[in-house]
Amino acid sequence: MKAPRIFHLSRTRRFSFARALVSATFLLAPAALCAQDAIPAGTVLPVRLNDSLSSQKSKPGQIITARVMQDVPLDQGKKVSAGSKVVGHVVEIIPASDSARARISLKFDTVVSSGHSIPIVTSLRALASLGEIDEAQIPLYGGDRGTPSSAYQNTQIGGEIVYRGGGHVMAGGHVVGEPAPNGVLSRLRPNPEGSCRGAMDENNQLQALWLFSSDACGVYGYPHLKIVKAGRRNPAGEIELAADSGDVKIRSGSGLLLRVVGSDSSNQDAS
Repeated sequence: MKAPRIFHLSRTRRFSFARALVSATFLLAPAALCAQDAIPAGTVLPVRLNDSLSSQKSKPGQIITARVMQDVPLDQGKKVSAGSKVVGHVVEIIPASDSARARISLKFDTVVSSGHSIPIVTSLRALASLGEIDEAQIPLYGGDRGTPSSAYQNTQIGGEIVYRGGGHVMAGGHVVGEPAPNGVLSRLRPNPEGSCRGAMDENNQLQALWLFSSDACGVYGYPHLKIVKAGRRNPAGEIELAADSGDVKIRSGSGLLLRVVGSDSSNQDAS
């Protein structure tokens, strides 16, 4: 009987096989956002400002950036990864005077994810101060050494309670979402008092809300600041903030709940 033949892959074939295996593994991983992909209207981007804004010191044209704080789920298993960057700029500054309130207008128009730049137009649903951001991360219970952070209970900005470690996101006695790594996943709820709408018919999926409640709407922690223009209507994407008194001052580290209006300024009316 002939001894069985033992086949040895050449170095080139071994390399080709390894490369094919890596490619197959990549295809099975969650799909990354590609350069040609558009982010669907209605998608929420929970971000933290990298820059401070001031009606005294900021200038028109100044570039501003923010960091995406939680993986943002998209259609077909795609996502905007936590750590992606949202880029915008200051449009206009109106300093405080005897005849005018201080105002800042700004736009966020690009997401940089996985090395690719994707054009966006966004509205501003909610803004929270650094103090509000920090407070939302302090556990209500379970802050002892024997309790992992995955089992903490936290109050979201807007009042909802997150029960981690097998619980839900609760608004009163109602389940409104689920805990997720670095945040929560919920469908947006309307807030008529703040003129914020709920989930959109064409984008009714769970949204990444980070530290915000599903009905969070308006300004938190900046008592003299108001959202005058959310960016929903013409000019779409232009967000205007005004102070009741004094200057507009927004610290680095503040949180924003942005909602994508579209990929160009012809789309509008999402909040």
